[in-house]
Amino acid sequence: MQANLDKLGGLVHSQRVMLALTQKGVSREDAYRLVQRNAMPVWRGEGDFRTLLKADPEVKAALSDAEIDEKFDLAYHLKHVDTIFARVFGTT
Repeated sequence: MQANLDKLGGLVHSQRVMLALTQKGVSREDAYRLVQRNAMPVWRGEGDFRTLLKADPEVKAALSDAEIDEKFDLAYHLKHVDTIFARVFGTT
């Protein structure tokens, strides 16, 4: 699973980055534009999403490196996995 996620170059975290930008006062339209601008090269195999975001002056004006790194924490997406498995499979 990790190998498949790595193939996406960090794009699975784009929604969290966009929300973080809006929470810092960037308009939704501008946040979308910034995320797309940095995501499209990744789709073409031209870089890593996190690295591109950290190199983008407009993104950096709103988010620090630490704030960007925080949005790439996979644990955020997995925090309820045990509860979900328990509900689906009836385990405790």
